[in-house]
Amino acid sequence: MAIVVGYVATKEGRAALKRAAEECVLRGAKLVVISSHRGGKDFDADEARQFETELARVQAVLEERGLEHEVRQLVRGNDPAEDLISVAEEEKADFIVIGLRRRSPVGKLILGSNAQRILLDASCPVLAVKGD
Repeated sequence: MAIVVGYVATKEGRAALKRAAEECVLRGAKLVVISSHRGGKDFDADEARQFETELARVQAVLEERGLEHEVRQLVRGNDPAEDLISVAEEEKADFIVIGLRRRSPVGKLILGSNAQRILLDASCPVLAVKGD
């Protein structure tokens, strides 16, 4: 069993990680934490170091809790939705956990929605949680 969680260092990302970890404890499942970035010219070395530091902190917390886990930072030009769906299929995940943030209707129209893509395109169930 595996549970895939999309993680970003926001209140929504932390809520998703917390819920995914709880589900792993309940189910005896492996947790696969995905931090996905498009990369490119807007992703500089300082930003990469910040993400690595944050993911190292996440890794330490999960190790301290004794959870079987894997943390992946993906910078391969894909949308986060593509990366999460791809990893979930690769891992044969039981489900995906994502954090949701409130967005205006115009924001959804202009920017698109990774959450919506994951909800519609994932081949496994998706658990969406709100930030605290």
